[in-house]
Amino acid sequence: MNMADAKPLQKLRGELRLNEPMAKHVSWRAGGEAARTYAPADLDDLSLFLRTNSCAGGLYFVGLGSNLLVRDGGLKATVVFTHWALRQIALLPRASMNVGEGESEIEIHAGAGIASPKVARFAALHGAEGAEFLAGIPGTVGGALAMNAGCYGGETWNLVKDVTTIDHAGALHHRGRGDFEIGYRSVKPIRAAADEWFVAATFAVPKGDGEKSRYKIKDLLSKRIASQPLQQPNAGSVFRNPPNDYAARLIEACGLKGTRIGGAEISRKHANFIVNVGGADTKAADIEALIDLAQNSVRDKFGVELEREVRIIGEHA
Repeated sequence: MNMADAKPLQKLRGELRLNEPMAKHVSWRAGGEAARTYAPADLDDLSLFLRTNSCAGGLYFVGLGSNLLVRDGGLKATVVFTHWALRQIALLPRASMNVGEGESEIEIHAGAGIASPKVARFAALHGAEGAEFLAGIPGTVGGALAMNAGCYGGETWNLVKDVTTIDHAGALHHRGRGDFEIGYRSVKPIRAAADEWFVAATFAVPKGDGEKSRYKIKDLLSKRIASQPLQQPNAGSVFRNPPNDYAARLIEACGLKGTRIGGAEISRKHANFIVNVGGADTKAADIEALIDLAQNSVRDKFGVELEREVRIIGEHA
């Protein structure tokens, strides 16, 4: 459905879809439908959409869906896809003009819809080191900001200088780090409103050896390929690592590697991954059942409460 065909939304330039299968938009390739989805043409178009729509039933911003499970009963909400339009990336003028030799970092402005690995490569291309870990995060900048995503010792918000958010009324806000409480895989608003979503960020990345950075990225990706089931639909690490331990070790110690429910399986390669081995027949309920099994088993055996990294939304079928 093109927006030109919808009279109340005739000024909008994005694409509105009704009853959209979310299995097409999440990396697990399973789950129910969203009542409405909107792919904005750009940030101005997104702002107009939010100003002119009540989004009854709730509102979700989704990038590549690499950390998301939508239950089989679907969503009565509106889903906004950021990766269709909010994909800009550029050096900020101060950095691009090489003002003074005393500059110790470059500043990169990135839209919420751009894939995190592209930020890592962009930083390396411009002679910076320290953003390599972003190459190991399969989602978008927006998702990385929302959960303080990290891997291989790096965390997203360690590089964030400031962010731009948008609220339910389509108004933009410039926010600093002090507007949020930043923790391990956790970002909570302090002065920002709860109904604000990230649309862009400025990353401050230390200057360094770009060639060395590119080598680190290559090495990191090789390690991911060797240790993670990247050839099968998955959503990355399902659980946060508990203090001084690893979720994968605990799950494996419970004898759960290779355990299968329906079309979902706890990966034989990495126990903190759940993979879709059943294709289009796999249900979100199969995946959620394995998540519950892993949590319950680790709690019963070790007394450790595993916390999910992945987000589960929607209604049961």
